[in-house]
Amino acid sequence: MLAFQANAVVDKNFDYHVDRFADIEVLRYEVPEFDRLTLNQKKMIYYLSQAAQAGRDIIWDQNGKYNLQIRKLLENIYKNYKGDKNSPDYKAFETYLKQVWFGNGIHHHYSTDKFTPAFSETFFTEQVNALPDSMLPLLPGQSKAEMLTVLTPVIFDPTVMPKRVNQDGTIDVVANSASNLYGEGVTQTEVEEYYAKLKDPNDPEPISYGLNAKVVKENGKIKEEHYHLNGLYGPAIAKIIYWLDMAKSVAENDAQKAYITKLIDYYITGDLRLFDEYSILWAEDTASDVDFVNGFIESYGDPLGMTGSWESYVNFKNKEASSRTETISNNAQWFEDHSPINPKFRKPNVKGVSAKVINAAMLAGDAFPSTAIGINLPNANWIRAAHGSKSVTIENITEAYDMASHGNGFNEEFVIDAPTRKMLEDYLYITDMLHTDLHECLGHASGQLMPGVDPDALKENGSALEEARADLFALYYLADPKLLELGILDNPDAYQAEYYKYMLNGLMTQLNRIEPGKDVEEAHMRNRQLIAAWILEKGKKDKVVELVKKNNKTYVKINDYRKMRDLIGQLLSEVQRIKSEGDYKAGNELIQKYAVKVDPKLHKEVLDRYSKLDIPPYRGFINPQYELIYDNDGNITDVKLKYGENYVDQMLRLSQDYTTLGF
Repeated sequence: MLAFQANAVVDKNFDYHVDRFADIEVLRYEVPEFDRLTLNQKKMIYYLSQAAQAGRDIIWDQNGKYNLQIRKLLENIYKNYKGDKNSPDYKAFETYLKQVWFGNGIHHHYSTDKFTPAFSETFFTEQVNALPDSMLPLLPGQSKAEMLTVLTPVIFDPTVMPKRVNQDGTIDVVANSASNLYGEGVTQTEVEEYYAKLKDPNDPEPISYGLNAKVVKENGKIKEEHYHLNGLYGPAIAKIIYWLDMAKSVAENDAQKAYITKLIDYYITGDLRLFDEYSILWAEDTASDVDFVNGFIESYGDPLGMTGSWESYVNFKNKEASSRTETISNNAQWFEDHSPINPKFRKPNVKGVSAKVINAAMLAGDAFPSTAIGINLPNANWIRAAHGSKSVTIENITEAYDMASHGNGFNEEFVIDAPTRKMLEDYLYITDMLHTDLHECLGHASGQLMPGVDPDALKENGSALEEARADLFALYYLADPKLLELGILDNPDAYQAEYYKYMLNGLMTQLNRIEPGKDVEEAHMRNRQLIAAWILEKGKKDKVVELVKKNNKTYVKINDYRKMRDLIGQLLSEVQRIKSEGDYKAGNELIQKYAVKVDPKLHKEVLDRYSKLDIPPYRGFINPQYELIYDNDGNITDVKLKYGENYVDQMLRLSQDYTTLGF
């Protein structure tokens, strides 16, 4: 038995599987230990969940200027369809609608490529014409014919808005991205020049420029339109503020009440200095049981890595499992001091690194339906250095993935031999969790920028290189005897399970998520391929890692795990240097050489082998529901947790109850 094994109480009869379509499976997750919470904590989760869902329309609009209009139109066709529901066109339409729901718009959540409808334009036009004007999401003054003229090519023409986030550094990534973060006619050069004039390279506490703004061109001049109560997304933000204020009324302590108040002030004004003040207060609150993220946070949806996509997590602490992450965070300085990077890039004083294991209670915005399994915030480098960061591993989401994957045949198909499969069976769950812990808690929190280095210097490569830096840090320390000394692992070879899985995924199996002939685009996938391909090449002479053939199938073979760790340390040192010095040229060369291109022959083999397993490349979740229970006097006496909703019903309910931006 490993020390710090997972402590979640799993209901063996819980039905994780909800729906399956295209390349996606939808799951549900349990919320264990909800009943142990106090009434005020349950009420807080309810209020924060309402605030989370109130922001749904924001991410849809950020992802594309026509998304809200298209969603309303597709849903009304679906709800009012009178024809044959077994026809190929209708079946394809239903699949497309489910994809659009999952992607929070017409582009795939991971590849960011536009979905290709398998139903005909004729079917679509007939269904639109069958709807009365009262059921059409018409813009002011727009006719049905005009709406069709605009939306038909947006949906059907593969050359119109083909990619939501384009990270091809050889072209204008702003002009060639279909997201709604930039106005018509705005170019990458104009955006970079605009922010270069605003930034002070000598400011030790720079705001996160562009985090809550859409950059537009007005009368030929570039300007920002900010997201706040009286600006863009004001109606949705008003609802968010209302529910945050309700949550503040049941705050667990003064510290929590203070940062909720500061977040509300930020939403009212859009002042990024207030967001920094909120972030500091939030990071420093390690006492509260219930916690949340709500706002414009991660910038993966911006090709320049600046504007935050709106997201929300509501959660509470898994107290037993958190002993693992607390042990790690309490030793943060040791890990930083022993990192295999140039000492000048290390933090001399690691401050405020806190970590915990949580149970997710609500996912929303860019964190729904697809979600991360770990979070580390705030993102601002100077806040991390001066005030620390807060890291979480989402145990009940990881548990749901694990339980839903039992017996799917993956290991038998892709893992090289029985002893390796046994190693994965014994140690992969705990080492996977530890990898997330180390990645989020210490990896993102490690290292420092050199004075005067622009945090956005790596441009379109910034996200992939930052994920690589955190992954390398985690991989390096998974093999360190320190984890045995701390009692986190009890076998010095346990790390090999994660090393094997990481190389297998980075070199081969993540290719299942890519269409034939396409490059690797998504930041996390680029990160994994960069690391795996670099190790494969640099260890070639000593055959540290090989791709070998058995029975005409390709397998990953690791011959020397210790040398692999040495290579991980070398790459970590270089990626940290690139980050610390803002070396765009070196970073771009790494990405282009190792992270982007795909071997078409190996790609085809992986796709063929996966097709026999019928394993969906992507998974996401629906949320539970929370219902307030009242006594005869109208007082809230409890909050009831419910799981029964299906995918379609949840999506239609969300559109009915949380539409805030016009449709």
